[in-house]
Amino acid sequence: MSLITVGTMAFDAIETPFGKTDKIVGGSGVYVAYAASNFVKPVQQISIIGYDFPEEELAEMRERGVWLDGVEVVKDKKSFFWSGRYHEDMNSRDTLATDLNVLADFDPSIPDSYQGAEFLMLGNLAPKVQLNVIQELNERPKLIAMDTMNFWMESAMADLKIVLKYVDMLIINDAEAKQLTGMYSLVKAAKAILQMGPKYLIIKKGEHGALLFHGNEVFFAPALPLEDVFDPTGAGDTFAGGFMGHIAKTGDISFENMKRGIIVGSAMASFCVEKFGPSRLKEVTKEEIDARIQQFKDLVNFEIELT
Repeated sequence: MSLITVGTMAFDAIETPFGKTDKIVGGSGVYVAYAASNFVKPVQQISIIGYDFPEEELAEMRERGVWLDGVEVVKDKKSFFWSGRYHEDMNSRDTLATDLNVLADFDPSIPDSYQGAEFLMLGNLAPKVQLNVIQELNERPKLIAMDTMNFWMESAMADLKIVLKYVDMLIINDAEAKQLTGMYSLVKAAKAILQMGPKYLIIKKGEHGALLFHGNEVFFAPALPLEDVFDPTGAGDTFAGGFMGHIAKTGDISFENMKRGIIVGSAMASFCVEKFGPSRLKEVTKEEIDARIQQFKDLVNFEIELT
């Protein structure tokens, strides 16, 4: 099974109550690829980078089974750059700088070697870019999932609603679900979103877990209680990468298997926040992942006798 991932490969400057980094590799595509490559190979990456993106990072991704045929290199421009500062609660942040650089010209194309992929993860990008990727595929994948954010709801809502008609799954957070629908109740918001096109919806609630919706079915998975959250950047993308990696590995798009996928995604996200950037994802082992998934299983599994 193969998975196409579309997203940014970039640099981040991050400040949290635990520390600060001036420049570290980041971007949605990087986090998704590192997470998904633990479960499925190849991960077929589509992105754009500048002359400054480190070759050693590309080499490490290749070593993990990430194909880079779809990564465009612009030799006279810098890579996308984002800078942010997290508040004390680590749930909110201020964006300090966003330099689009090469991303301003991003018009992705699908390499012939990627055609026929069974799964597609559309990272958080302009809705028109996401739609272009879908329309360039010769065969419709078994499952198309997408991420989006408040910025596109404010600046490109009409385009976003068009893309939603083409995808099978939307992955967003609770604030974005409310903004997309104008509804405060997450259950009502979920029903409204499912009427926009997607058959499945995942609403992430940060440290409070995630909800999966399909028709009248709902599944909730808690987040693992962590003593220290060092850097939440990329946690949502890591969740999506773990989820889609599991789905692609099993080839099973049933609601029951998606429940397992949410646990896998949550486990991967819990690793991501333990260090700055994707550094923890680069060193995590299969044994650690299996143990973390077991922790989640123990967290949600209980028996009760009804008398």
